Amino acid sequence: MTAHSSLNPADLDKSGTRSHLGLPAMDVSLAFPQATPASVFPSCTSDYYHFDDLLTQEERDIRIKVRKCMEKEVAPIMARYWERAEFPFHVVPKLGTLRISGSTIKGYGCPGMSITGSAIATAEVARVDASCSTFILVHSSLAMLTIALCGSEQQKNRYLPSLAELSTVACWALTEPDYGSDASGLRTIATKVEGGWILEGQKRWIGNSTFADVLIIFARNTSTNQINGFIVKKDAPGLTASKIENKIGLRIVQNGDIIMKKVFVPDDDRLPGVNSFQDTNKVLAVSRVMVSWQPIGIAMGIYDICHRYLMERKQFGAPLAAFQINQQKLVQMLGNVQAMFLVGWRLCKLYEAGKMTPGHASLGKAWITKKARETAALGRELLGGNGILADFLVAKAFCDLEPIYTYEGTYEINSLVTGREVTGYAAFKPAASKPQRSRL
Repeated sequence: MTAHSSLNPADLDKSGTRSHLGLPAMDVSLAFPQATPASVFPSCTSDYYHFDDLLTQEERDIRIKVRKCMEKEVAPIMARYWERAEFPFHVVPKLGTLRISGSTIKGYGCPGMSITGSAIATAEVARVDASCSTFILVHSSLAMLTIALCGSEQQKNRYLPSLAELSTVACWALTEPDYGSDASGLRTIATKVEGGWILEGQKRWIGNSTFADVLIIFARNTSTNQINGFIVKKDAPGLTASKIENKIGLRIVQNGDIIMKKVFVPDDDRLPGVNSFQDTNKVLAVSRVMVSWQPIGIAMGIYDICHRYLMERKQFGAPLAAFQINQQKLVQMLGNVQAMFLVGWRLCKLYEAGKMTPGHASLGKAWITKKARETAALGRELLGGNGILADFLVAKAFCDLEPIYTYEGTYEINSLVTGREVTGYAAFKPAASKPQRSRL
């Protein structure tokens, strides 16, 4: 990677502030005398139904390893980077040592873990920071998996080992300015020329794109009118990526606008397994399961923070945990987490058994993200005024859930995918007839 954050971890004092950079040093014990901020992450109290019993020993080991790394390396810095909308590049090598990139891919330097193990790792990253989980998901469950499922042996051997180590970073570019939910209508074109292809068009909302070494680009073949996939290098002439500013969620993620003007891609970098839009669904089937586990992890972290907060903070001479209304909200959050986990776990088992349908994945993603939003709203209420501070995770998580609620299929689109499956009727496009004017 050639891009670097302007914020060096050495510039941070123990409280997570940057006193010699013009910001006052702060003793968190004085700032929050009755509550510990999320920079010191709480122990996990959200596994109320002992879900570890459903996991293999290998999956439990993955969970513990990822949890320790995230709590130690990311929790102390995440609020500052989120506030500045900057990416903590110094954390990438530490995430690389976790060996969770290309998680379900076997061979080529990838760990080859179960989809359940990959899901658990996703949740544990998201429990502490949603942006880091999105960074890994885009890199691993979209870009790397596309190469693994749709690439040639030469491409797999060339690209996957360094991507698995996170010594190089990838992004995945399908969405366009005019085509989000209707991604199959994309307008970026690929024209065959001698020795390769010329790509022209635009992509939008592409995570990691401002610093990715490798870009997976989808374009419409001008000869066949079908969707093809291409591996594009970051320094390809005619390729530019600019950061999308002013986001309210996943602020650490560097989403970008990509513009391609006569970008040449050699024949060796065309993905031979992408010959229609349906081929992208092989990747999306897995990534939609992983995206479902992001809000599970986020909701776990919200509950863990709120549980500790209610136990620590006192009002009217008693801990907030002693008040009935607070207990009711906390238990409602806990129930949501248990149900979300079970739906996500069942999705993994259906996939591993070869029984998962698009409707299964879509219902899981839609319902889980909706329950996560409810959990975040309850957590915001429980934290009172501190609920609007990123220091206590919930406000940050509240905002981070919004893009997750939308990407990989909006709630509405995923509902329609499941609706089509259970009724046999596709309701994606409105009827061609014009609406009737009301007589009232």
